[in-house]
Amino acid sequence: MTNPDRDPQETVAATGDVECGIEVLTPRDVPLGGPRAMRVRRTLPQRERSLIGAWCFVDHYGPDEVAESGGMVVAPHPHTGLQTVSWLFEGDVQHRDSAGNQAMVRPGEVNLMTAGQGISHSEVSPPSTSVLHGVQLWVALPEASRHVAPHFAHHAPALRTGRNWQGRVFLGSLLGDTSPVSTYTPLLGAEIELDPGAHLDLDVDPSFELGFLVDAGTLRVDEQEVKRDELAYVAPGRSRVTLAAGHEVVRVVVLGGPPFGEEIVMWWNFVGRSHEEVVAFREEWQHQVEGIDDGRKVRAGRFGIVADEPLAPIPAPPLPNARLRSRG
Repeated sequence: MTNPDRDPQETVAATGDVECGIEVLTPRDVPLGGPRAMRVRRTLPQRERSLIGAWCFVDHYGPDEVAESGGMVVAPHPHTGLQTVSWLFEGDVQHRDSAGNQAMVRPGEVNLMTAGQGISHSEVSPPSTSVLHGVQLWVALPEASRHVAPHFAHHAPALRTGRNWQGRVFLGSLLGDTSPVSTYTPLLGAEIELDPGAHLDLDVDPSFELGFLVDAGTLRVDEQEVKRDELAYVAPGRSRVTLAAGHEVVRVVVLGGPPFGEEIVMWWNFVGRSHEEVVAFREEWQHQVEGIDDGRKVRAGRFGIVADEPLAPIPAPPLPNARLRSRG
């Protein structure tokens, strides 16, 4: 998914409460473009917190009636220095990228696209989808791996069940399961559902930062209440975290990883290491998409061409007047 802001900032405003050593991040509402735009709720990055492990971007959307929202129609757009992780609760999304990959994103199945040195892709909900509901996540690649060739992975994790809970682990290890999907830094990604009133003790890696994004219900993370659409941040140092549901079913996306330990510059759809590098990425993309006769083809450059995609590629927004700042 692209960052749809026409004037994207390298930091975004946020509010948060800290209680019991847990920070609660609240989202901001962002349209994907157009007067009938599908809207997403963005909880990362925030002014006070840019990353959770290597996770650098968290968008949460739906459940949305496609007839009202217009669905997901994201034309070809570029990425560098990151991985995109698509996870759906309801509906389907068609993925196409310039590395030649075409795949349908379906509920309970993870699609991971590694942009590396550069890729472009599109995401469109098919006519058969009437409701869209899910999360779109980005992972920053470390210095040693951020120029790898682009590639793609798909995995349908098994459903794990226990007393009053069920879950799927799409990245890393949790709930007695380990995902086979390889990543360039240690990561955790899982969906957990709790029955009303249920408690679940999670054994976690004490070196990990953790994020708990609540999709449904009201969750308690240890002693901290976290409401729907909020994301609870837990600092490293705990080997166990207790999740508790209120009077409704709770669905939560669990994210984690060790502190990233590197400064990044993130603007629009690019992750780089300096202002100058991101400016160069933008110029390369603009060179691909500008000056083409019908606006529906791009030159074969760093970001490649999305085959069989009728949508015109998205031009990059203007850069801000100030230098882009690094964060980490």
